[in-house]
Amino acid sequence: MTFEEVVFFSLAALAAVSAVLMLLQRSPVNSALFLILNFFSLGGLYLTLDAQFIAFVHILVYAGAIMVLFLFVIMLLSLGDERRLAEHLGWKAYVAIGFSFGLLFEILSIIIVHSPGMLSAKSPNSMEMGTVEYIGKVLFTKFLFPFEATSLLLLAAIVGAVILAKKKISE
Repeated sequence: MTFEEVVFFSLAALAAVSAVLMLLQRSPVNSALFLILNFFSLGGLYLTLDAQFIAFVHILVYAGAIMVLFLFVIMLLSLGDERRLAEHLGWKAYVAIGFSFGLLFEILSIIIVHSPGMLSAKSPNSMEMGTVEYIGKVLFTKFLFPFEATSLLLLAAIVGAVILAKKKISE
């Protein structure tokens, strides 16, 4: 086993363990900290796959900006009693479950359609694949639908966060 493979599998194990620990935490702040660890390990995985641009953008955007936003939302909501939160959800929980199944269907369809290409980690033109030009070209041609679906999902999350924050302020 080469050094690169050892680093790859170590980072993959760290990503998996931190994801599971994130889910098992009772404190939302501890969950957010494990999510940051997961983001950094995923950034390292991108580096081992010769996708330097994606690795640095991933760390800057997700581990930086998005996690700060998550921590602000956690502090803003200050959830308190979980039973009270479950009482207030109502129909929103069913909408969230529906979006979750839609996202799961999208992920599974991508895996089924593109599974032969996903099995080979490195390709002959892997250095070209990490460039900004290649990412932009593929993102806005081959993956336009998943890109737009993700933007709609993020828009729904922002609207939901604003509604939750507005209700909290008005109470």
